[in-house]
Amino acid sequence: MSNRLYVGNLSWNVRDDDLREVFEQDGRQVVDARVITDRETGRSRGFGFVEFASSEEARAAITALDGHVLDG
Repeated sequence: MSNRLYVGNLSWNVRDDDLREVFEQDGRQVVDARVITDRETGRSRGFGFVEFASSEEARAAITALDGHVLDG
């Protein structure tokens, strides 16, 4: 399994730091968290990627946060 997870259906208001904060809960080590933005407008495209230090932490994040609602 990859250490990088796709995170979809994000609110337009979610930023990189918000994404990182949610995925670092329970002591998981996030290497990188990015919300993808439109290069013309800078507006969120509604999805992002979170990279973890290990595949075990990525699996734990999937288990803990599957279906989690962030910012409504």
